[in-house]
Amino acid sequence: MTTEVWISTRCQISEATQMAIQEALEEESTKDTPSFGTEDLEEIHSSGTEAGLLGIYNFPGAVYATDGSNDKGVIGAGYFKLDEYRGGCCQLGRGKEGNSSNRAELGATCLALEDTERQQDRKPIILLSDSACFLSSSQK
Repeated sequence: MTTEVWISTRCQISEATQMAIQEALEEESTKDTPSFGTEDLEEIHSSGTEAGLLGIYNFPGAVYATDGSNDKGVIGAGYFKLDEYRGGCCQLGRGKEGNSSNRAELGATCLALEDTERQQDRKPIILLSDSACFLSSSQK
């Protein structure tokens, strides 16, 4: 596939930035690791996001974000642990076993909770989820 990148004629892009863009365009992975910079503007930006306004970036425990997917008959689940910049995922089943994304969303939650059990130091966790099924059942 051909990709074009357009920039203003008044803009100067360093060769290092050009190389970084080229590498990103040629990357085969469809996922990327979130980047959390520590420069002043990056911290101001992150503190103004929903997670920043909730104080998640300064939370003393572990913060997990979870999500599930049901795409083309493949049901998957995954999580990302913010403080360690790592995550995990797995395939949960096949679409012919049901088309609900609840299994995928709840599976992602289980992966994150299982990961907390493997940690040596017990600390509080925040689990971020967009699953209505998980959020409604966990509030009970």
